[in-house]
Amino acid sequence: MPSRPLRILVVDDDPAMVGAITALVGTEGHQVITAYDGLTAVKRFREEHPDLVLLDLAMPGPDGFNVAGQMRAIGSAPILVVSGESGEAAKVRALGIGADDYLTKPFGKAELLARISAVMRRVDRAGGPGSTGGGPLTAGALVLEPGRHEARVGETALSLTPTEFRLLESLVRAGGDIVPHLQLARAGWPAESDPDLLWLKPHLARLRSKVQAAGGPQVVAVRGVGYRILDEGEQPA
Repeated sequence: MPSRPLRILVVDDDPAMVGAITALVGTEGHQVITAYDGLTAVKRFREEHPDLVLLDLAMPGPDGFNVAGQMRAIGSAPILVVSGESGEAAKVRALGIGADDYLTKPFGKAELLARISAVMRRVDRAGGPGSTGGGPLTAGALVLEPGRHEARVGETALSLTPTEFRLLESLVRAGGDIVPHLQLARAGWPAESDPDLLWLKPHLARLRSKVQAAGGPQVVAVRGVGYRILDEGEQPA
């Protein structure tokens, strides 16, 4: 488990499920913040700045997909979806919106704690609090500092999720060369032995939008091969 106590926002409209999760993570010393509907979840996320979100999909008001999207617009804390929906479509949609992992109900204590641990390890690898990393990486005006999990274009800071940061770091480290789809997917989801390449497109679309809105370099798709980041002044083919 993570070496430090976490502030975990648990979002579920079932009080029994919230209670069960609270009891499970409480044994590891983590603090729980609760929300039983989508509107409250977004409010608590904005005000409480949790380290991690455990998010159900089916709830009153805005559903979990909508809530995840709103949270991603506010901050980059990792989101672990905990849902009774076991279909692949729900998982792909949730991950595409910005969730970092997906756990299907019912689940055991060991699996829940293992997923939390895995998600937080990915944050650390991406340069989260307390992690270590190399020196700054640059691509034109874009600067990444993996050790601090910080990215900026000039003086404009970019708010990136852990997955977006890993994807961008992989592209910048390639120095303008193409990063193949599978290599990029493995960089974005290092805990997955066989990451779904369908996850790349929505995550990269959001990443491109953030970087280019700040005046940074373009990230372009090379059809059937992968993605690359353009050199300063280079125009798409």
